[in-house]
Formats: sequence, structure tokens, C-alpha cells
Amino acid sequence: MDAKNRGIEVNWELEADVVVVGSGATGLPAAIQAVEDGASVIVVEANWDVGGHAIVSGGNVALGGGTSAQKKYGIEDSPDLLYSDLTDWSVVEPNGFPDYRYNDREIVRAFADNSAPTYEWLVDHGVVFIDESPDSRGAHATGNSAHRENHVAAMGWTQMETGRPVPADQATTTSSGVGVVRPLEAAARRLGVQILLRHRMTNLVREGDKSGRVLGIIATSQGRALHIRAKKGVIIATGGSTGNVNFRRMFDPRLTEEYCGVAGEPYSFQDASGELAAMAVGASLWGLFNQTGEFGAAIVKPSKIGCQYGHTNLTWRPGSPVFHLARATGLAVRDYQDLILVNQAGRRFYDETKGQFTANKCGSLENYIPRSYRNAANIKFDPSNYLNAAMAGTGDGTNGGGPIWAIFDSQAVRREGWTVTPPYVDIDAGFFFSADTLANLAASIINKHQRRPMPAGVLQDTVAGYNRFVDAGRDPDFGKPAPKYKIQSPPFYAAWSTPIIHDTRAGLRINARCQVMDFDGEVIPALYCGGESAGGFSLHGLARCIAQGRIAGRNAAAESTSA
Repeated sequence: MDAKNRGIEVNWELEADVVVVGSGATGLPAAIQAVEDGASVIVVEANWDVGGHAIVSGGNVALGGGTSAQKKYGIEDSPDLLYSDLTDWSVVEPNGFPDYRYNDREIVRAFADNSAPTYEWLVDHGVVFIDESPDSRGAHATGNSAHRENHVAAMGWTQMETGRPVPADQATTTSSGVGVVRPLEAAARRLGVQILLRHRMTNLVREGDKSGRVLGIIATSQGRALHIRAKKGVIIATGGSTGNVNFRRMFDPRLTEEYCGVAGEPYSFQDASGELAAMAVGASLWGLFNQTGEFGAAIVKPSKIGCQYGHTNLTWRPGSPVFHLARATGLAVRDYQDLILVNQAGRRFYDETKGQFTANKCGSLENYIPRSYRNAANIKFDPSNYLNAAMAGTGDGTNGGGPIWAIFDSQAVRREGWTVTPPYVDIDAGFFFSADTLANLAASIINKHQRRPMPAGVLQDTVAGYNRFVDAGRDPDFGKPAPKYKIQSPPFYAAWSTPIIHDTRAGLRINARCQVMDFDGEVIPALYCGGESAGGFSLHGLARCIAQGRIAGRNAAAESTSA
């Protein structure tokens, strides 16, 4: 069939009632829901397999509002309580940042009303949850009044990060996102959803330049453009923007190229493709503060050093199908007394033992009174955090902080039990270095993100000063608690320890029906979005993605068919 788009004839090679772009925690639920509501569905996926970030996630799903699991374990919750929690302006973190103040009330109301039904929907579609009480393990901005975090069992599914299933005796007790993705993939295929792998959406097709109905998409595969008509609607489920440097810097100019260890990569890339395509036909962005707000897991301290991808909850193993891209497992740090952290200029900048941005969850605030200024007044203000110091820069006139290097010696290797050779560290790509002297170590640090050579004298002075702090038992520069170990026994090592970017919590403007809206606040007909590509909601993790996928799928399926 032919259609008009900017005066150009469009020849559609494929068509379905609903076209879903992305096959992760938003795309698969959207596709299933749309089919169950009577629509035909094509899913377009850029990767060689389904799952997106969800398949390599920890499998934590913060669905509450009165789920069967909450009732089983005596947890009182309701849609109204969930809504109240996730829109409470008075909840703040010790650094002063509010977890919920800038959430869009309409979007959160829709989530609260659909949260418990979505939990039951997952169970009905083959997802197995670990049989334990909902808790707050892994929870970020999930509400102060009730435990809502559920954990999906890995079962016998092959883990993307290892290339094998978890041991059989741990299948029902290990939480993993693969336990969400594979059952939903199976359900989608069983229902007749057509999934096109290695197809990247490049454009949305709209009737006018920035007017009229969205008619379909253009996707490319093996250099060939494919026009796919959506008779009822297109759902953007591309998973966010953290991997697009210029896009993410609209929210935070500090996040320059050196923050290259994005969570989920190198399997799943959040490239902002959905946001950019929608903006090109008139869509607006929404809830931008939630991306810059310093709470939760938007930016995290790496727990593994010496590799590009050092995220706390994701370790790539040699059996993984993408290990040739990840290149190293990294060295897990047990005790930050075993090393110092220096910036690209060779200087310490903070207490290495400091941790992450905090986030609200059940019981975080004692004597909690919903929407009371006393909640903020009772918080002890503490602006200190490793992450801001790491990104502060080195006074060289640039926005990004530059690489952060962990410096340690052979005795630290012994204490930690590390193996400092591949595949544990990434030497070839420039994320791990060793030398017999500190001066030679500084000279050896060659990485494309190291904007200028590390001065040998500065690194030597930094280590000498730190060793004096060990003798004195105190760190007058940054207050590291009773420094324990000198760095003095060659060989010496430098391991990449630059912060990791994780959540996308800002994106396209949507309403309660997950319809995308333009800069005038008007709905763009037949265009939907959910999950990390959508803005207005700061909730971390899989829950908002799954719930919004269902909302988008249901409403797209209910659209009238385009002519």
C-alpha cells in the first residue's frame, strides 16, 4: 500500500496493526498485550537476540500496590499508597536531592493502578518469582511505605553474561532478568508475534512533517531499507539514551566520552534512537530533572576495576557470546583500603571508601509522615559522595572528569586474591597497566580518554603522601578512615575505575495512556512509548518498563485502523 509522507510515496514492504521497536522489558509486554487485545504485531529489534538491558539485569521487579506476593507475606499496600509514595515531594536524600518530587502525577497514577495486575500478568505468562517476601534489596525510589521489590528466578535459562545457566540447585533462588525475557519471548512467539532481529529503526513515518498520524517506520537490515506500516500504532521501546554521549550531555555536561562503561553494554546499547526518531517528527522530552537528580543508580561507582564494563551487578565471563567485546571480567574490590584512586593528573581526589548516591525505599525514613516537611528536616544533610568528586575534572578547562585510575601494588594483589592477567584485566585496550616503578607506571598509561599524560612526579608525590598517612593512621586530605596499607612493593598497577552510567530516567513525553506528546502538549496520533525511553518517572528497574509496555500495547491495539 502507498501512503503520503512529506509528499513522497511510501511503498510498504511489511505491515501489521502494531509495530513495536525494541524487544526488552517494554517491547515484549507491549507486543503480547497488543496481540491478546486483538492486534497483529511486528517487533523490530536491532540486536541479534531479544532482551535488551532486561536480559542482563538483576531481575528485580518493583511491582506493588497489593500483589498476591505482598498479600501472601502480610505486606499491606494499595494502588493509592503506591501512588502517594511515588509522588511524595517531601522525601529527599542526604545530599538534598528529592526522589519523587518531579514525577509526573498522571504517569505515576497509571503505573500505580496497573502495578499489581502486571505482577499477576507476569506470573500468568510464565515468569517465576523467587518464593520469598517482597523486600527492598536492589530497590531505588520504590517508596517508603511498603516492601515492593520482587526477584525473578533465573530457572534453566542460559545467562547472557556467562553463556550457561546458573547451577541447577540455584535456579529458583538466583535472581536474573533472563527469567523475565525468555518466558515473555516464548509467549510472544506462541501468540504469533513476528520478531525481526538485526533490524534497526532509523525513522518514523508521519503523514506530515510534524503533523498527522504516525504511519509506520523505516528500518535497515544488512544495508537494505525496509518500510513497515503500522495500521494502528507504533510503540517506541528502544530502552533509553545512556550510551549516546551527546544526548546524555543535554542532561549532564560532565558525562563526556570517558564514561564509556555503560551498564548493559556491550550486549545492549541505549543509543537514544527512539527518542531521536520521535523528536524528528515533533515529540517533546519530559521529566529531565529525574535524569540529573543525584539519587539512585543513574551513575554508579564501579565495583570491578581494570575493565571497561565494571558495573556492580553485571560481570561478563569468557563463556558469554559478547565476551570478545567485553574483553575482561574485571577485578572485584573487596576493600578500598587496598588502593587509592587518582584522576588523570595523578592526584587523589576523595576518600576511596565512599559509596554511591542513595535512594529512598521502604523504611529509609524513620517516623515517616507522608507529604510532611519534617521528612526532609529529619534528614542529616551530607553532600559528600565519591561520584561528584570523580566527575569534578582536573582543572584543565574541560567538562568531563577524565579517567579515574586505581593505583595499588603487589601486596594489594595478594590481599585481594586477584589475578592480574587476561581475561581478568583488559591490557590490550588500555584499561590496565603495570610497571616496576611508579614513574614508569605513569608513563605507561595510554588510553584514548586520557587527555594528557599522567605526570610521573605527581603520581610519585601522591603515593608518597598517602604512605605517610598510613604511618600516621589518618588521612588529613580526604578523611579516609585510618589508611591501612602503603603502596610500596613493586610491581605497581593502574586499573580503570571510572564511574558507570546506568539508568535512563528522562525521555519522551507521554501521558497516562503512554501516548507520545509534542511540544504543544498534544498527542501525536498513533505513537506510543514506555520504559526507559519515556520520561516523567524516576522509578529504577524493570517494573515501570513492563507496566508501561502493557499500557502502550493495550492502547495501541485499541486504535482505529489507518486508511
